[in-house]
Amino acid sequence: MLSLTIPEIRTQVRVRLTERGIPPWDSERVMVNQELLSVIDQLHREKGISQETLIVALESALLAAARKRYGGGDNFQVEINPRTGEVQVLQIRRIVEQVESPSEEISLAEALESDPEAEVGDEIGSYLEIDDFGRIAAQAAKQVMFQKVREAEWDVVTKEFGGRQGDIVNGVIIGHERKNYIVDLGKTEAVLPLREQMPRESFRRGDRIKALLLDMRTTSRGPQLVLSRTHPDFVSRLFEKEVPEIAEGILEVRNVVREPGERAKIAVYSRDPNVDPVGSCVGVKGVRVQAVVRELHGEKVDIIEWSPDPSTFIARALSPAKAVRVSIKDMGTEKVATVVVQDSQLSLAIGRRGHNVRLAAKLTGWKVDIFSETQMQSEAGLDERAERVASLAETLGSQSGDTSLLRIEDLPGVGGNMAEILRDAGFDTLQAIAHASVEAISALPKFGPKTAAKLIQTAQDFLGESTGETPGLTELPKTDEN
Repeated sequence: MLSLTIPEIRTQVRVRLTERGIPPWDSERVMVNQELLSVIDQLHREKGISQETLIVALESALLAAARKRYGGGDNFQVEINPRTGEVQVLQIRRIVEQVESPSEEISLAEALESDPEAEVGDEIGSYLEIDDFGRIAAQAAKQVMFQKVREAEWDVVTKEFGGRQGDIVNGVIIGHERKNYIVDLGKTEAVLPLREQMPRESFRRGDRIKALLLDMRTTSRGPQLVLSRTHPDFVSRLFEKEVPEIAEGILEVRNVVREPGERAKIAVYSRDPNVDPVGSCVGVKGVRVQAVVRELHGEKVDIIEWSPDPSTFIARALSPAKAVRVSIKDMGTEKVATVVVQDSQLSLAIGRRGHNVRLAAKLTGWKVDIFSETQMQSEAGLDERAERVASLAETLGSQSGDTSLLRIEDLPGVGGNMAEILRDAGFDTLQAIAHASVEAISALPKFGPKTAAKLIQTAQDFLGESTGETPGLTELPKTDEN
């Protein structure tokens, strides 16, 4: 009984076919596909997958198809000529007297037709016609091929980009799908989703772009890289490329916050006292920061020097506004900073649609309340007056148990003009004001709903009737009397 390995059987079959004058790559036993080499070469060039890997993937696909069509297990061998693209599928079967498993056995009579020296117990190989595989087998081969190519492509992508998540990559726009841009990164494609695009940003086919490599994931279409131009780290990486001191570790980026397309703030810290962190990021004549701004299509960028002192850091974070003073209160669950700026700086400190103060709060981790100097002076006057009136109310109450002696002018924020309007409308005592509705008082000249609500709340507080349901205000709006 002769027992041979598959490579030995393949060699034996080739020798015997040659001895009988039959070419090993006989066109009747072989599928010749000149286009196959073109496809393999194209995948190699476009996806960066080696030709050897692609050939192995095709061999696996054909093995799956053969098993699907003829049954059996490991008794198939696939040969692909990498020079010509010719493909052979060899089925190895054992020679027996009576066949019980056609996929793995062959009768002696049939074996003798191709090999006169065949004996029972030997193994013999025969080439299969690939055209006979059928639709189902072909579909199985296709699925295996796609799977193997996806795995190979993922290996290539992982090797190229696996350690680069969070880095900037360069690519070319090659199309778009449902408002998502498709970007060619060379060895693979990436997607720039709509949610990761800056507002009002538009690209055309062929445009070169920079983006942050945000994520790597597998999809039914193969590996997919996800890009972002809105992530705060995109700004941080742009500065790393433009400012050598950051790349060298002399400067450290402590935090970056953005409202993409509007404004960004970056907090930097210098480990070397001789290196100015802000000046280094700005560059000579602003060349460094302007390079970043151009890439962000005009998004404003504030460079903030980080400080371990919260008050100093908060004041700097409100740039370009200048803070007059900052007071902080850390209540454990909430950290609140009260910032006073000059009257002319108030709108600048708040920023367009609140961008500046919102970003300053995110950058520092503190809730930031901003007041102008005039507002703070008015607030201080109201607080002083409220204390005086409260003291008077306590004294009167202790003497007579009657707070009706309090005049409405004694209420914080109520001047002569407002008192006269209230009296003319019949609200001439604290009790009348405390029991009034917001609608009734807000209907009077100089009184809006918020002012009315605050006035009623204050009157109720003095009378000890507060229910806590009337909304309060930070301060009463200014009038000619205030």
